[in-house]
Amino acid sequence: MAHSTAMEKVFNPDSIEKKWCAIWEEGHYYAPAPNAPKGPYCIMIPPPNVTGSLHMGHAFQDTIMDALTRYHRMQGHKTLWQMGTDHAGIATQMVVERQLQQQGTSRHDIGRERFVDKIWQWKEQSGGTICRQLRRLGASVDWSRERFTMDPGMSAAVQTVFIKLYQEGLIYRGQRLVNWDPVLLTAISDLEVESAEEQGSLWHIRYPIANSKEHLIVATTRPETMLGDTAVAVHPEDSRYQHLIGKKVKLPLTEREIPIIADDYVDQEFGTGCVKITPAHDFNDYEIGSRHDLPKINILTPDAKINDNAPEKYQGLDRFVARKQIVSDLEESDLLEKIEPHTLKVPRGDRSETVIEPYLTDQWFVKVDPLVQPAIDAVKNGEIKFIPENWDKTYYEWMNNLQDWCISRQLWWGHRIPAWYDEAGNIYVGTDEDAIRKEHKLDHTVNLRQDEDVLDTWFSSALWPFSTLGWPEETPELAEFYPTNVLVTGFDIIFFWVARMVMFGIKFTGKVPFEEIYIHGLIQDHKGQKMSKSKGNSIDPLDLMDGISLEDLIHKRTQGLMQPKMAAQIIKDTKKQFPKGIPEYGTDALRFTFCAMATNGRHLRFDLARLEGYRNFCTKIWNAARYVLQNTSDVTATCTTDTVIDKWILSKWQQVKQDFTKHFLDYRFDLAAHDIYDFTWNTFCDWYLELSKPNISTGTKQNLKFLLGEMMQLMHPIMPFITEEIWQLLGNTDYLITHNYPTIEPSLDSPEAEKTVELLQRIITAVRNFRGEMDLSPRQEIDILIPLQNKAGENIDEKGQTIIHDNLQLLTALASIKHVRWENATQACYLGATGTTLEVLIPIHGLIEKDAAQSKIQNKIQKLDKEIAKCKAKLENAKFMQNAPEEVKQQEQQRLTDWQTQQQNYKQCLEHLDT
Repeated sequence: MAHSTAMEKVFNPDSIEKKWCAIWEEGHYYAPAPNAPKGPYCIMIPPPNVTGSLHMGHAFQDTIMDALTRYHRMQGHKTLWQMGTDHAGIATQMVVERQLQQQGTSRHDIGRERFVDKIWQWKEQSGGTICRQLRRLGASVDWSRERFTMDPGMSAAVQTVFIKLYQEGLIYRGQRLVNWDPVLLTAISDLEVESAEEQGSLWHIRYPIANSKEHLIVATTRPETMLGDTAVAVHPEDSRYQHLIGKKVKLPLTEREIPIIADDYVDQEFGTGCVKITPAHDFNDYEIGSRHDLPKINILTPDAKINDNAPEKYQGLDRFVARKQIVSDLEESDLLEKIEPHTLKVPRGDRSETVIEPYLTDQWFVKVDPLVQPAIDAVKNGEIKFIPENWDKTYYEWMNNLQDWCISRQLWWGHRIPAWYDEAGNIYVGTDEDAIRKEHKLDHTVNLRQDEDVLDTWFSSALWPFSTLGWPEETPELAEFYPTNVLVTGFDIIFFWVARMVMFGIKFTGKVPFEEIYIHGLIQDHKGQKMSKSKGNSIDPLDLMDGISLEDLIHKRTQGLMQPKMAAQIIKDTKKQFPKGIPEYGTDALRFTFCAMATNGRHLRFDLARLEGYRNFCTKIWNAARYVLQNTSDVTATCTTDTVIDKWILSKWQQVKQDFTKHFLDYRFDLAAHDIYDFTWNTFCDWYLELSKPNISTGTKQNLKFLLGEMMQLMHPIMPFITEEIWQLLGNTDYLITHNYPTIEPSLDSPEAEKTVELLQRIITAVRNFRGEMDLSPRQEIDILIPLQNKAGENIDEKGQTIIHDNLQLLTALASIKHVRWENATQACYLGATGTTLEVLIPIHGLIEKDAAQSKIQNKIQKLDKEIAKCKAKLENAKFMQNAPEEVKQQEQQRLTDWQTQQQNYKQCLEHLDT
């Protein structure tokens, strides 16, 4: 058990963070508590790639999950945050392949078995980076239960699911169009395709009508695919072409004729209203080809060269070389109408960066139709709840348009498909070859070969919520923690992961995998751009926590970049944004920043200024704790209501606890962070500590110590390190990580005490503002006048007078008020503040010349005039109102309101100065 020690003068996050990470993990405080008083609470971590390192999206998401886990642990739940990593098929294979290339060899040279062995070796040696980084973030996952998607237990679950689905006819092998990476030579998922606008061309090609002098003009951005055209489509109601429907055109540069067909898909207003149909090389064309029973002609090899289905002249050419040759031949044949510059979205592989091809190939698929409806019903009937709720519409839209899922990948690393073929091409599916031979009575004269492909990484990820708990075995963990409570994930993988987990969870357990799905936005840089290494705007969360020099930061951002121009721009931008590198902000400050950012928006802008502010917040907490500890060493922490100040702070604190808890349960971490920040900085530090200083009683000392402890409890889920350290320094004998969460005490609500202190605050603030605006010393004593009747003719109540009389000593100590006089102004006064029926007037005689005071106020009014005009112009700008995020518009509107209020107060000041 840790013991209370002297508190360091300066807050040093590095030393306390490493210490507490070790203590918590070594003490097994992250594991589910066997004697927890409340029921289970479980979150599954979205398994990061074993090759990966912590990026801002991970750090944000993991902070949210850790905050939820710590909150429920302190609430007495038996919490399990299930940890694990994904084998990341393509990413991991590429890492090891690059290593082999550096050694002058390849996976094909060493063979599949040795290559897979090398990946396992790499995983054991280098695959733990992200786990070490998660520990650094303070992630309280149960490390003793860490899983890996290629572990024997997980692999058994994958195999069981594949075999059962195949036996039920829900997995089949067929020929369909897929995203094909011609560099990696594998099918890839939509999530692994990044489409971005690029400058290209639109070629308008003449297709001669057979037995006619007429021709149709068809536009395309990929003229090489013309060699695989099997039709030209027009809209059935397009009067220009109705007479041609059913006729044929000569496919340029080939000996083939193809039909003119009618299909509603064609937009008759776009271009000429004629569309070339290439079913083997375009997803939309594939659907049209299926509707019209068109042949599907693949004209590419796996590495994107023209194959033998094309005219001999083009065979063997790379697709882009073939493109140039085809355009040249079309011009020579007078079949090229025109070429126009064109901006188009080009799909590239996120790993290879090559242009992805829609490619017709034999793959394994999951038949999704029988799985879809139960997954839709689970959301409709409330078994699963989306937060925010509007995401259910996106979910329904996608589920209702779901295509069969391609689950095979042409890789060596992954779960190898448990299917074997005999020489006649018959397929046998089972756990291994011996089991298949036994089941199908095949002796060893029948040659069997296993399918070379592996399963899509998303297939094993879809089983994550129940396979990590021991399924298909009926384990105690599965019985206790499944269904899990909440899935925390970004909206970008609702389709790829969330929906598939729901479908498989219901199919194989009969239960939904989680009760709630909290969908958060995606982290962007301060300009609203996606963070990426290629843009040079990504930030390593560990660099924010620990700091990094400018030189090391530039090296990290430009390492591996092959384009000198891009590297030069990144260096320039980095020097501009971080002229002195990145200072150490600490983990608590970063975690608090993430929670404060967690609005319901789709995009979350990360701003270093906010992180700097929350680093200052940590320092504020530390300094407040030092003050409390220095002044309360002779008392124990006890909730006392000796003074009106104590009653006031405890009453305010009950409301904060109530609001904070509600926001947490509503997944509004931004509002929870705002509430605790405002209370800690403004209410506790700026007011309670100051109000307690003039005459600090034993009761107030006890209350200070008690309240600081409860604040640490409340903040712990978001800021675990600084709170645990201060908790120990307060002399507590247990660890905060497992301490009970603070409860709300309605008996401590005191509206009267709140009104009393709010009145005193208005008077003190009024006087302080006057000093600041008139450049007067804080120690210079002044008189104030409080009219018994304000300008509106309202009388100040007797209770207000009594409050001021009873607290004159406090007002004198905190605002240097010499006298309070209950009378109307008979000389020039500064209007310091207004309350509901209260005016605070400050005679300026002997403090500042009347003209000087008026001049200062006039200057402030003029400055506000300019700011108000700018703000109004922005809010009246149609472009700004249309494009700006809702959050930004609200901030601008609030700014206008605040400035207008300030200006009105200053104008009232001028009126009183004219008295």
